[in-house]
Amino acid sequence: MKPIAITMGDAAGIGPEIIAKAFRDSPHETRGCFVAGDVETLRRAARAIRGDRGIDLPLAVLGEPADALALPPRCLGVLPVASFDVPVPWGQISSAAGKAAADCVVWAAQAALRGEIAALVTAPLHKEALAAAGVNFPGHTELLQAQAAAWLGKSVSEVPVRMMLANDELRTVLVSIHVSLRDALDAVTFDNVLQTLRITHGALARSLGHAPRIGVAGLNPHAGEGGLFGREEIEAIVPAVEAAHAEGIAASGPFAPDTVFMRARAAEGKPGEFDVVVAMYHDQGLIPVKYLGVEKGVNVTLGLPLVRTSPDHGTAFDIAGTGRADASSLVEAIRAARRLCGDGA
Repeated sequence: MKPIAITMGDAAGIGPEIIAKAFRDSPHETRGCFVAGDVETLRRAARAIRGDRGIDLPLAVLGEPADALALPPRCLGVLPVASFDVPVPWGQISSAAGKAAADCVVWAAQAALRGEIAALVTAPLHKEALAAAGVNFPGHTELLQAQAAAWLGKSVSEVPVRMMLANDELRTVLVSIHVSLRDALDAVTFDNVLQTLRITHGALARSLGHAPRIGVAGLNPHAGEGGLFGREEIEAIVPAVEAAHAEGIAASGPFAPDTVFMRARAAEGKPGEFDVVVAMYHDQGLIPVKYLGVEKGVNVTLGLPLVRTSPDHGTAFDIAGTGRADASSLVEAIRAARRLCGDGA
């Protein structure tokens, strides 16, 4: 058994607090986990959550990842991979917090690639803080993709990745991720859609144990209505679905984007028509999942040579430091990471 690393996220946000809550309230799920981060930031987080239960959370400073396996339940193990000269204020954009958050992700990615940890679970980053720190990646997905490409000795384009957001009722995978809507429309090409279908099929076939039923969302209203509302379906999406079929991928569509998510949703104990929906751009795919409840959602990066999951929410600067943040999505992300790396206990 190898430990699971949880990166602390932006120190000015709720990441450290939800980590502390997860260790305090979910000892079974956090067994064998540790935090890659700053010790004093995690100590502050433990103090911030004390008021809602009146329980002190012990903290242990680790020398190496394997030390986490020997920790008792409800003990927060921290491996120091970042530090601050002065504490980062709660709820404020900080270049220091952005740099430290990125440093933790880079360390965890490299540890996973070296085989020292089983998976990494990432607490939320703040994109403006990353930019202020000179980190030229808009988020976790792109940063991890670059780390994996460098490790494999390949270009970034040779390590295609996709974002999947999932909960108990719905899974969606995105053709494009953190780009403007105008650029997202340009990304709806035959090659990008087919590549997304291939990545989705490969990743979910491994985790589900069978070939996934993939429903493909159209880009335009009514999936283009035969070309009346746009030709992307005719010129890019339909040919990609047909090419995927020829490779044995169980993809169908494109379907009207205002109904395909309802068709895929598992509800009242009944499975949906599809195991996953491939969406054409970020908000098209994420709004349906997040509407079902961010406390249940998990973000999974598909296509990496490592397991990475994260909670389905941001840094919530407005409540950082109050101890009110909900750790449910982080706990779900830990559970998902265990399943994906073969430790389903």
